Amino acid sequence: MQLGLVGLGRMGGNMRERLRAAGHEVVGFDHNAELSDVASLAELAEKLEAPRAVWVMVPAGVTDATIDELADVLGAGDIIIDGGNSRFSDDAPRAERLNDRGIGYIDVGVSGGVWGRQNGYALMVGGAQEHVERLMPIFEALKPAGEFGFVHAGPVGAGHYAKMVHNGIEYGLMHAYAEGYELLTASELVTNVPGVFKSWREGTVVRSWLLDLLDRALDEDPELAELSGYTEDTGEGRWTVDEAVRLAVPLNVITASLFARFASRQDDSPAMKAVAALRQQFGGHAVRKR
Repeated sequence: MQLGLVGLGRMGGNMRERLRAAGHEVVGFDHNAELSDVASLAELAEKLEAPRAVWVMVPAGVTDATIDELADVLGAGDIIIDGGNSRFSDDAPRAERLNDRGIGYIDVGVSGGVWGRQNGYALMVGGAQEHVERLMPIFEALKPAGEFGFVHAGPVGAGHYAKMVHNGIEYGLMHAYAEGYELLTASELVTNVPGVFKSWREGTVVRSWLLDLLDRALDEDPELAELSGYTEDTGEGRWTVDEAVRLAVPLNVITASLFARFASRQDDSPAMKAVAALRQQFGGHAVRKR
């Protein structure tokens, strides 16, 4: 099957190679000419036979502009797939704009990171059934072998919504491992913290790919001495918490893990300074001065 692919960074570039290895013809475009198969989106459209399908893998901030530019060179019967980390609420307006031109739209939450080329990508898809069925050869090539790794989650927007919740859960899982790591390193009894995590990789209920990756990181740097604790968030954790507030769903763990990332960016927390000042004022408790 033919596919256009816009955005050939860490994810998009690996997806192109996995699809080609499965026998699909992929025409890729990237603003980095060294990565690109064509010089422009117009040339990409020309190289594809109608009805065309073009997958967009660009940063969220430029997705709408890219899709609008694509729509100008595509036509009725074509499909645009957004596989980036877009906010789910952006999907319905995009689909409506494209539908006015006779162009279909599918949103796909993609998980797998830099390991997806080798292991396959988990795909959470939103869109009309007929559009999803048409793209199934592409989805089958990208997903891991076997029965898992793909879901048609619902109509347009459902794919990105599912990926948003997936990433919120990821925040909570990562922070649970991180808290366990900190407690182990603080213990007077445990002398082989990396070994403990390695022992958990088989036979325990906490085994997971994330645990495997933490073990790998500890192999490379047993005390994580080369890293700063400053941690960014991609936005999807915030969106998950926003939805929890809107729907009155108590996401205690996910919300706490998001706030922990905010705390990681403070060299000296203003809030905790205020707490120290209050303890000193009402109880005469000792405080540490700079």
